[in-house]
Amino acid sequence: MSAEPQENHLLIIEDDQGRKEFPLSNPVYSIGRDRNCNIRLMSQFVSRHHATLVRLPRPNNNNNYYYRIVDGDAKGKASSNGLMINGRKIPAHDLKNEDEIVFGPQVRAIYYFLENTEHLGQTDASEYDITLINPGMTDDFDE
Repeated sequence: MSAEPQENHLLIIEDDQGRKEFPLSNPVYSIGRDRNCNIRLMSQFVSRHHATLVRLPRPNNNNNYYYRIVDGDAKGKASSNGLMINGRKIPAHDLKNEDEIVFGPQVRAIYYFLENTEHLGQTDASEYDITLINPGMTDDFDE
């Protein structure tokens, strides 16, 4: 059984309604205030169609891909405030693990790229080996 790398792409959004997690797998996502956006941002400070996420294939790797975030909608209309990515205002960016995207005041996202080389269901039992000791259990050893 060969272990094909499994990729997990995750966007964690923080806005006026708190924190939400969005596992990414679709080829395109619209991000913004509009109710028709795939990833909806709840804030008056973001544009209706603030950004677009596009999935692109990694060069020289048939199975893996990455996401590029682009300011504005899919037709090229830029948002009002733009995107701040890792502290820099830029119109587009190829996302890397733990990139921070700021859409506006108190509205941000963190992108996570998790690469798992094991198949689901195949775990190393030692990974979950947690031994809990109750302070009362140590009384037996004092004798």
